[in-house]
Amino acid sequence: MPATPTGPKTDDERPVTVTGPAPCRIVVCRDCCCGSPKVTGVDHAAQIERLRAAAPVRVSDCLDVCDHANVVVVQPSAEGRAAGARPVWLGLVNDPDATEDIAAWARAGGPGVAPRPDILDLYAITPPRRRTAS
Repeated sequence: MPATPTGPKTDDERPVTVTGPAPCRIVVCRDCCCGSPKVTGVDHAAQIERLRAAAPVRVSDCLDVCDHANVVVVQPSAEGRAAGARPVWLGLVNDPDATEDIAAWARAGGPGVAPRPDILDLYAITPPRRRTAS
């Protein structure tokens, strides 16, 4: 059955074409801090478009980790989830090289499918719901 551009849409209403199992997906925070002039020197629109060229992207309101702006969450594909992978939260994604590393990992399959590039360990953060009280 050929893929058709009907059904779910991305946040900008472009149709999503589904040709197989659910792919790795990316969530990009864009609210009070992330994606704002508070994070200087970043072309926020270009960052989203670069990531969108690699995987479906959803733009979210505040993810509640403002001290790590810009925040990107790489969600595992169906295959990655079946392998036990969990979403990977990345913070301080403020340079084009980091964006490229994330895009390359997503194209390779993302969490649970492709090993996370070592350089992305520098950006890994703990999601707010997993933090423990000190």
